[in-house]
Amino acid sequence: MIELSHTSRRLGALAAFFGFLCVAGGAFGAHGLSGKIPDGDLAAFSTGMRYGLVHSLASLVCLLAARDLKASSIAALVFLIGVFLFSGSLAFLGLSGSRALVLLTPLGGLCFLIGWGLLIYGFLKGK
Repeated sequence: MIELSHTSRRLGALAAFFGFLCVAGGAFGAHGLSGKIPDGDLAAFSTGMRYGLVHSLASLVCLLAARDLKASSIAALVFLIGVFLFSGSLAFLGLSGSRALVLLTPLGGLCFLIGWGLLIYGFLKGK
């Protein structure tokens, strides 16, 4: 059994919560929004849910690897910030039709890239 720090457990709970929201949001988009909002907005919403789910899972993996790779716990946090910004802004767009938060989307994408970069660094540099 892997022992997680208090902070890692909280980040893990947040990652699981975001994963839950993304699965529920994806189902809602497919069954509740289809045909009710413009196709482009639905596609943006779906993309946000898909990327959010992938990066929620990536965060959980990072937290489990954090004992061996210090950079992975930072990557997990950066991924979760990315989920909030990227997936949250696209969900807002899909649900409201408003592009008021659209500038947050690329910042969230940048967080995803930084997280993956941190993992590359962590694997190449060790602990």
